[in-house]
Amino acid sequence: MTAEEVRSLDRAHVLHSWSAQDLIDPLPIAGAEGSYFWDYSGKRYLDFSSQLVNVNIGYQHPKVVAAIQEQAARLTTIQPSFANDARSQAARLIAEVAPNGLDTVFFTNGGAEAIENAVRMARLHTGRGKVLAAYRSYHGATAGAITLTGDPRRWASEPSAPGVVHFWGPYLYRSAFHAEDEEQERDRALQHLRDTLMVEGPHTVAAILLETVVGTNGILVPPDGYLQGVREICDEHGILLIADEVMAGFGRCGEWFAVDRWGVTPDLITFAKGVNSGYVPLGGVVLSDAVRASFATTPYPGGLTYSGHPLACASAVASIQAFHEEGIVGHARRLGEEVIGPGLAKLATRHASVGEVRGLGVFWAIELVRDRATREPLVPFNAGGEAAAPMVAVAAACKERGLWPMTNMNRVHVVPPCTTRRDEAEEGLAILDQALEVADRFVVG
Repeated sequence: MTAEEVRSLDRAHVLHSWSAQDLIDPLPIAGAEGSYFWDYSGKRYLDFSSQLVNVNIGYQHPKVVAAIQEQAARLTTIQPSFANDARSQAARLIAEVAPNGLDTVFFTNGGAEAIENAVRMARLHTGRGKVLAAYRSYHGATAGAITLTGDPRRWASEPSAPGVVHFWGPYLYRSAFHAEDEEQERDRALQHLRDTLMVEGPHTVAAILLETVVGTNGILVPPDGYLQGVREICDEHGILLIADEVMAGFGRCGEWFAVDRWGVTPDLITFAKGVNSGYVPLGGVVLSDAVRASFATTPYPGGLTYSGHPLACASAVASIQAFHEEGIVGHARRLGEEVIGPGLAKLATRHASVGEVRGLGVFWAIELVRDRATREPLVPFNAGGEAAAPMVAVAAACKERGLWPMTNMNRVHVVPPCTTRRDEAEEGLAILDQALEVADRFVVG
């Protein structure tokens, strides 16, 4: 097919997510490999978005492609009530890289379903109804997951499911607690969480759900001690801690799971995206032994037709094995420490529009401002239309030069595949350097 045939059929028959259908013109993509994809004209884009922050192993990794082909030739599908080698192997490999004591995996088709099932498990295990989740969060677009989401994407789905209470997490650059340093931010955020529990009644709360490192809402790395503090609060009140690692896991933060950086063991971990880089849809929940015991003689009342699908699990097995064999987690950590982090710090000194850079591994954000002194965002919160024009212009400048960025509100997220080479990362940073000149034109302070 030609690009125009693809575009024409898309416009005629496809409803795109999160979009006003008549105001978009999706770019037809012809192929991809490694850290690049290209359109039908042959223009290549260095992918600094990893699509939706999920192509952790890069495009068309030969070992993962081969595993899918081999599994398709042998057994394309089987229902979840049977055991199969791909699912068993995938579960074992995931449990092996999870924190100690989390040895059981419930497979889903993606991250939102993982969140839905983790919350269900927490409620059944504790016999309680409420779940606390952060305002700066995104947990998925299904009915329960969008209720748990804190950002504006939940608004159109309200009124929503009962039992969810939102709270403020740490974010020193725009502190809700008027903190002056990381230690104050940590302590005041933990006290705020305690206060929220006090007025909600901790005995009514089944779980506290949080993204270990907040993703789409700003790549917010928690201050040291915060996650440990949340773990202590949960233990004090018999509340389960659910770590949403859908975006932060499988190498993205330079660790197998981001919680490893702080030595925190959740009761439940949700995953998707990087477990197999989206080659075939897959997600899941890793359960602690205690939660798993709740369903030892009592049935777990949930399931999915494609839970642990053989093609998806085969791709996860191959991906995790490649991560081990090729040292991809360590490479992602070093890429952040030695290339991306220092490179973004240099951009911050060169561009008045850069308010802050932050991140880990291959999970970074550049926060753009009109005024560094006041920290006024380059575009207003949840801006659309003309108000969002400065960020649209920055993204366009990147794409014109062959870099595909991820932008959200007033931020450019730097989230390339974990396999990105040093020279590719440097190439992308050089393009960002040029694109930020567009943002600088809007600086007033």
